[in-house]
Amino acid sequence: MTLRSLKQIIPALETSDGAGVRIKRSIGQQQNIRLDPFLMLDEFGSAEAADYIAGFPSHPHRGFETVTYMIEGHMLHEDHLGNRGDLRNGGVQWMTAGRGIIHSEMPQQEEGVMRGFQLWLNLPAAEKMTEAGYRDIQPEEIPEIVFEGGKVKLIAGTMEIEGQFHEGSVADRSTQPIYADIHLESGASVTLPVPEGHNAMLYLYEGTASLADSALQRSAANILGDNGDRIALTAGESGARLLLIAGKPIGEPVVQYGPFVMNTREEIEQTLRDYRDGRLTA
Repeated sequence: MTLRSLKQIIPALETSDGAGVRIKRSIGQQQNIRLDPFLMLDEFGSAEAADYIAGFPSHPHRGFETVTYMIEGHMLHEDHLGNRGDLRNGGVQWMTAGRGIIHSEMPQQEEGVMRGFQLWLNLPAAEKMTEAGYRDIQPEEIPEIVFEGGKVKLIAGTMEIEGQFHEGSVADRSTQPIYADIHLESGASVTLPVPEGHNAMLYLYEGTASLADSALQRSAANILGDNGDRIALTAGESGARLLLIAGKPIGEPVVQYGPFVMNTREEIEQTLRDYRDGRLTA
């Protein structure tokens, strides 16, 4: 067993997206700040309706997947395929843009707290033009692994905890992503597996915690070193909630133009023509 260390910290920057939704963006704040296979990670969270009420009106995507995890709030997804999904407390929406999808994500509340995360997961070249798809994952479908001093909600991937093998709600992607929401009580510690060769990060969104002897920064992508197959986490006095996100690198060129992510400039130009001519979702 070799423990991974903290390699780099990318603080999230406040910005806005959609029709004016206030967010904090770590991975993806610039196009050269990525962690293969992850393109972007946004944290959203506010009790002020003005920060989220405009939502994300109808817009296109091609070439990757979006994973939206709602901690508190209510958002409605609708797309050109006729999918309609209510994203509520603890739920996840996993959307495969593939060759093309046009969708909207609109708040279904006029007051109260809305908070969660959206992750963009790249697709390899061989899968970029696959059929678009959508999955609405209800909270009760997400395995919750309880251990002394905490628990793990395993959204994607597989994980062995205290000698028991667990499989998340999504476990069939070629990049073998791991997406786990880790809750630790005050002073609690846990050691969790991270596959050798996976790029990985930790995102602390509540409380305080350390990775081995290194303090994790809150609202930041805490990038892990390349070597090792385990992480050792310890929560501070107020406990901690954090995301573990890891995946197998694709190792291909990335050319991005807004909501389109392909491998070459020529493919982006073709995508723009397809969108202009109404062929993006054909």
